[in-house]
Amino acid sequence: MKIRILSDNHDSAERLRATLAQAGKSMDVAVGHATSSEPLGAVNGTVPDVVVLDAFRPANLGALEQLTLRYPQIEPIVITADTSSDFLLQAFRAGVREVLPISPSPEALHAALARITRKRGGSATNGKILALTSCKGGSGATFLATNLAWVLAAAHGKRVALIDLNLQFGDAAMYVTDQKPASNLALVCQQIHRLDAAFLQSAMIEVAPGFHLLAAPDDPAHSTDVRPEHVEAILKVARTNYDFVIVDVGRSLDAVSLKPFDMADMIFPVVQLTLPFIREAKRLVEVFVSLGYPMSKVGLVVNRQHKNSDISLQDVERTVKAKLFKTVPNSYDTVAASVNQGEPIARLAKNSPVTKALREIAESLVDDPEKASKGWLSRLFATH
Repeated sequence: MKIRILSDNHDSAERLRATLAQAGKSMDVAVGHATSSEPLGAVNGTVPDVVVLDAFRPANLGALEQLTLRYPQIEPIVITADTSSDFLLQAFRAGVREVLPISPSPEALHAALARITRKRGGSATNGKILALTSCKGGSGATFLATNLAWVLAAAHGKRVALIDLNLQFGDAAMYVTDQKPASNLALVCQQIHRLDAAFLQSAMIEVAPGFHLLAAPDDPAHSTDVRPEHVEAILKVARTNYDFVIVDVGRSLDAVSLKPFDMADMIFPVVQLTLPFIREAKRLVEVFVSLGYPMSKVGLVVNRQHKNSDISLQDVERTVKAKLFKTVPNSYDTVAASVNQGEPIARLAKNSPVTKALREIAESLVDDPEKASKGWLSRLFATH
């Protein structure tokens, strides 16, 4: 957890730093200097998880509110001489949930950090973010994202969050469930000040035990409610509460869609073995290179592969200049039945080549593939 202390008193800041550092080895504590002209300091570079505001003055509440609106992922801890009910109410409205008296005890500081850790989803999980994106319309990225999420949860017992970031026309939910979303990404962003693990999960569909899905906005007009900093905050909370966070990014390249690419552990461009797909994949990879992404986190997924294609897998790697991660065979009728019924393909056709490919992808992503037998549907995949 990254913590930044802002104080105009060097000795006080150092005492706070020493106390906070004792809260655990995962605490990365830095000290910044607050001044009368800039009481909240400057937030540059990596945005911290927690900002501790020492000797905070009520007159600076407006500036603090602007900070929490701009960086909703930041959790402020306010240390102040004013602990009146009026101030506490104003602080609450400004997004503050932790207010401590001047010179707080180590126990009080550690308790505040513990509450923030619980709110953010706990510190035990550091999930992987996987971003799937279509190189061209019709690649099958949404099908693969939703069905991979289902296999990771059902066969491997993993906690999986799927976020549908296809803001204009996202329909990921209908691939694996007939449930109607009660909430969606835009509604979460409209209430970003409420964001924590419990609020995020309450906005999601429980597709299966351990598999939760956050639907895309139900109206394309609401896509403007989703901002890059909102996506960053949501992914941070999801990452601390799930083993895998799968983002169906869609095809748009803008500030919002680039955020999951920035944060992803792996990016999977989904391509098919035709020239238009390969040309678009090459362009997309060139964008990733220009953004400074290491190519080690980009892996091509070839969907609807068939052995008699005029274009080989080696041709794709050579042209696109990216490594092949996995292939998924062509099985149109089975996939169409899965999509039309809103049924995960691994449940509908457990022995299909596509199900086998999805299982192989899931196993390659899980740290210990041998633990797959502990999944609640392991018997479904058992061989006889």
